[in-house]
Amino acid sequence: MNHNNFLEKIVIIDYGSQFTQLIARKVRELGVYSEIINSNQIRRLKKNKSIKGIILSGGPLTITNKNSSSLDNRILGQNLPILGICYGHQILAKKFGGRIKVSKTREFGKSFVKSILKSPITKNFFKHRSNQVWMSHQDIVYKIPPDFKKIASSDNSKFAIISNEKKKYYGIQFHPEVSHTINGKILIRNFVLNICKIKKRWNLKRQKAIMISAIKNKVNKDKVICALSGGVDSSVVALLLKRAIGNQLTCIFINTGLLRQNEEQEVLKIFRKKLKLKLIYVDASKLFLKKLNKVTNPESKRKIIGKLFIQLFEKYAKKVRKMKFLAQGTLYPDLIESRSVTGSTSSKIKSHHNVGGLPKKMNLALIEPLNTLFKDEVRRLGLQLPLPKAILLRHPFPGPGLAIRIPGKITKEKIDILKEADFIFINELKKSNLYNKIWQAYAALLPVRTVGVMGDSRTYEYICLLRAVTSEDGMTADFFYFNKTFIQRVSNKIINSVNGINRVVYDVTSKPPSTIELE
Repeated sequence: MNHNNFLEKIVIIDYGSQFTQLIARKVRELGVYSEIINSNQIRRLKKNKSIKGIILSGGPLTITNKNSSSLDNRILGQNLPILGICYGHQILAKKFGGRIKVSKTREFGKSFVKSILKSPITKNFFKHRSNQVWMSHQDIVYKIPPDFKKIASSDNSKFAIISNEKKKYYGIQFHPEVSHTINGKILIRNFVLNICKIKKRWNLKRQKAIMISAIKNKVNKDKVICALSGGVDSSVVALLLKRAIGNQLTCIFINTGLLRQNEEQEVLKIFRKKLKLKLIYVDASKLFLKKLNKVTNPESKRKIIGKLFIQLFEKYAKKVRKMKFLAQGTLYPDLIESRSVTGSTSSKIKSHHNVGGLPKKMNLALIEPLNTLFKDEVRRLGLQLPLPKAILLRHPFPGPGLAIRIPGKITKEKIDILKEADFIFINELKKSNLYNKIWQAYAALLPVRTVGVMGDSRTYEYICLLRAVTSEDGMTADFFYFNKTFIQRVSNKIINSVNGINRVVYDVTSKPPSTIELE
């Protein structure tokens, strides 16, 4: 039984936006339960007293294309407030007689909208007459439907916000769910709490109980292997499983040889001695390095690592009776970048070793209790379990490890060089009280050698790239601004301490257009 079925909720129709889950997350932050359904699943949407509002997401399609989606009458048949965002805004306008066209000037990135009329949707949104927002579209509404009013506009989007107050239909051309839109949360709060009038009854404490119950029901008397990396995600999964099934859980920690410096010793100490988890340690570092020999394609790296992970898990699962499940710390950003979690038209960005990297045929069934949560939600969940702060506050670390921080060929020499450089960088962040101000930081080793001069001698060594970003959820991110003294000190320490590096550079690109990891 899904206990969330009895909660008042917002249903989000996913038209394929990379930001759809951000909408769900913003709604959950308000203490309101939200569900995402694929636009192809609307036929399964039944009249339900618990549904109090509908949000139409953005998407990669163009409304001016003959094959574009249309707003299903079954959505309108709910007689509920509707909020359309970006593509959802256009599809709503078109349904009621508005006109859409391809704009001569596309809007991608920061823009400003001006207030035209007061509306319940924009209450407290405009601190001044104009407000910074995040646009991402090429089509525009150039004529609004009858009974709709223009609430706000931008230089390129005359109808940036429109409303039909009688029916409680609202269209927003920009993305209020991303952090780049100032006061975007206020628009979502106005719709959810003030217009849909939903009571706050959802929280992570309740969700924890639901997850534990779901795990118990799924596993029954069988046994589970948990893929433990020592990171926040897999650690939270391990503690959830321990709460749910106790000794039916066996954790496996695989040393791929691609971990951070001294990481294997730290993981064994915390999870065996402190948390008393049943833990099998597998040193497969030589095997992983052999399989990755001469592999340069990043997708191939991920798939090789993913396949080898599963093979090793299945090998050790055979040694335990009634072992039927593999648990992973997969999060929603992993899923949405690999494929759409709802089966919509979301663009695939890259495979993740624990998503797109899994082989098609597996002997173990998957358990992924965190696959609709974001990193900050997982950390809050970890506080309730409780998870030691040494693990809870760690920066995200990719499943493939250092393999995707070494573009090109991977060698033992490169791994050792990178481990040293990364350790210096992270240690300096902690010493300067910067570590907890940053979402994720790491060093990477670029596949380029450059000439340097050290002690009057010529060197020809690798470039070390440093990356540090701030983010709320990993879906969008900005680079962290270091002062010159700090970055200079780190550069000097790396070059003076690590043989094999003679140049350090700092990455100042945001996400988008880049991803946080290099590969």
